Amino acid sequence: MTTSSHHHHAAPPLPGERGELLHALAEQRELLLITVRGLTDAQAARHTTVSALTLGGILKHLTRGEQVWTRIMVKGDGELPDGMLDMEQYRMADGETLAGLLEEYAAAARRTEEGVAALADLDRTVPLPRTPWSPPETVHWSARRILLHVMRETAQHAGHADIIREALDGASTTAQR
Repeated sequence: MTTSSHHHHAAPPLPGERGELLHALAEQRELLLITVRGLTDAQAARHTTVSALTLGGILKHLTRGEQVWTRIMVKGDGELPDGMLDMEQYRMADGETLAGLLEEYAAAARRTEEGVAALADLDRTVPLPRTPWSPPETVHWSARRILLHVMRETAQHAGHADIIREALDGASTTAQR
């Protein structure tokens, strides 16, 4: 394993807690990216388990997740971001390519890092948008909690992706690290 693969973006690491959290999130992203390494578009769109999830669909969902949570964290207006409830975010649509999804994921990661860098601190709280599953009262989360939520989602789906990839061709992130 080369250390350069874990530092593919040009931005210098942030100091302190923000840098530590972004580094941990980047490590989770790297594990996910191992699961799609060397795949064709058809393989990325293939269902390999009883789950409806595909590798391309997971990548698309995590991209959307970073986009919407970064918007919630940075804007702080409590508005529902475009596409947050779009169920198509879980499937690789006809005409979408793995390369295109990877570019969008990298762009979303950069926006997350830029958004976190621009925050005064991680204690800043923002109202969460109203969703069908929201409690009646407005819920506020800190930027820290949002980042931890994105990290948890990424880790959970990286695990799903590992199983899907293993069912596809026997590859696993453990063997490919």
